[in-house]
Order: sequence, then structure tokens, then C-alpha cells
Amino acid sequence: MNTNIRSWFSVLILLLMAVSCVPTQKFREMESKKMDLNEERDELFASNEKLNVDNLEMKSRIASIESDLEGVQTKQEKVQEEYDKLKSVYDELSRRYDDLSQSQEALLKGHTRETKRLLTELQKTQQDLLAKEDILRELEENASRKMVDLERLRAELEERNQRLVELEQIMNAKDKQMKSLKDAISKALYGFEKEGLSVYTKNGMLYVSMDEKLLFKTGSIEVDPRGVEALRVLAGVLEQNRDIKITVEGHTDDVPVRSNASFADNWDLSVKRATSIVRILLDNSSIDATRLVASGRGEYLPIDDAGTVESRQKNRRTEIILTPRLDELYNLLGSE
Repeated sequence: MNTNIRSWFSVLILLLMAVSCVPTQKFREMESKKMDLNEERDELFASNEKLNVDNLEMKSRIASIESDLEGVQTKQEKVQEEYDKLKSVYDELSRRYDDLSQSQEALLKGHTRETKRLLTELQKTQQDLLAKEDILRELEENASRKMVDLERLRAELEERNQRLVELEQIMNAKDKQMKSLKDAISKALYGFEKEGLSVYTKNGMLYVSMDEKLLFKTGSIEVDPRGVEALRVLAGVLEQNRDIKITVEGHTDDVPVRSNASFADNWDLSVKRATSIVRILLDNSSIDATRLVASGRGEYLPIDDAGTVESRQKNRRTEIILTPRLDELYNLLGSE
């Protein structure tokens, strides 16, 4: 379960890490926000870990209380047994005392010492009996307190388990939603897979990756007609899934771009390519623009850093990253 939670947290962080087409100063502000989001992600992870640790501690405390309760019950039974024995002795002494009282005159004449001994023994037995009764009463009260604590801990554990069940249900629903979306996109874009398009899942997110050869000519930000066709098909699927967030990431290789009036460097090129794709998605569908983020990663997130012609070709790509909304998950975690 932790893996699923971490996956969904990574989904949010990667989504918000994306930076838009902005100047360098704005980019730094977005980087700062990214760090804040990373801290928030760590706090969510810590909250989830604490929830699991608390559950383990709760179970341990319940087991300890149950063990203590068994000890108290055993001791209570032993004290009760001793009490019964003392009561029997007391009854016997009382009977003997009554007998002695009936023959008090005779005892006073010749057996005064024995009478005193029996009276002293009877008094001591009464005192022991009262002490045992006090111990028994204290054990009963202690057992009652333990039972109250045990019931409270069980209720807390049940509440936490219920939240874990709800969390798993949300995560399973999101997984099912993303699988259905992957199947729909793979089916719609089947004819483009041999042209440098692939659909796969990673860290709880769905990736639609397109090679440069399908979308752009070298050094260009204008999408080729075949790429436009693939994006129109994809837009038709995405507009039917309104609770999916869409991040378009542009990637380049590590070869510095030639100085150009349209873009200054690989950062600029990757961002503008992502922006071109966002515009095509919006122009060919009813997708709400607030669902889209255009970002550029330049050459700083390669999938193959071998430095060969083939590796650089793999790195020149555009990735459309699809993530589900996690509002329900955050609301559940926020109720802790």
C-alpha cells in the first residue's frame, strides 16, 4: 500500500514540478515552488508512515493491555481463592468462638489463656480477611480501567483501519481509471506506434511519448502534419476524461542549439515545443485550458546518456504526462 501512496504523491509532485514558458526569473520562482511541493510530498509520506506506525503501536498497546488484563484476572482468582479459604477459617473460628462463649464461665475458671489466644487469632484472621477484600476490590477497579482503555484503543484502531480501507479504495479507483485511459489511448493511437509513439505507465502516471521525428523537424517548433493528426486523435480521448491533468514536457539532446531569433537555447526550444503541442490540443478539442501545463526540460532529463547518435535521438522527444486528480486523497489525509 505504501508503494501506491508514494506513486500518487509522485504524481502530484511531478505535475507541479512542470514549469511554464517563462523568463529565467520566473523559472527560478517555479523551482522554489517545486522545492516547497517536494517538502509537502515528504510531509504526506511522513503522515502516511506515521499512520502505519501508530497502527502498529496501537496493536502492541492492545496486546499489552490484554496481557495485563489476563494477569489481573489470574491474580484476582488467586486472591478470591485465598479470600474463600480465610472466610472458611473465619467461619470455623467464629463457630469455635461461639462455643467458647457458651462455656465462658468454665473457660474463665481454668482456660483464660486459651481463650485469649483464640480471640487474638480470630482478630488477626479478621484483619487479614479485610486486607484481602481491599486487594480484591483494587484489582477489580484496575481491571475495569483496563477494559475501558482497551475498548478506547480498539475504537481508535477501527477508525484508523477504516481510513486505510478508504485510502485503498481511492487508490484502486485511480489505478482502474488510469488503466482504462491507457487502453483507450493505446487503441486510438495504435497506428502511430511504429512512427515513434509509445504509451506506458510509470510511478502511477500515464505517459504518451512522441519522438522528435513524429512531431518536429530538427530545430523547429512547428508540428509536422502527421504529428498534428496524432495529437488530434489524442485530444479526442482526453476531452472525454475531464478529471485527468495534462502536462506536456519538451525534451532535447545535449547538443547546443544554434543561435536563432525564435529561441535562445535548448531550454527555450523545449518549452516552445511543448507550448506548440498544448495549442494543438486546445484547438482540436473542448479541453479546459486549466488542465494543461506546458513545460520544457531541455537536455537535463535524458532517457539515455550514452552520448551516441542513437541515444541523442531517443532524448529528443515530447512526453504528454497524464495524472488523476487527488483531491479525495488529500481530503482523507487532511482529516487526520
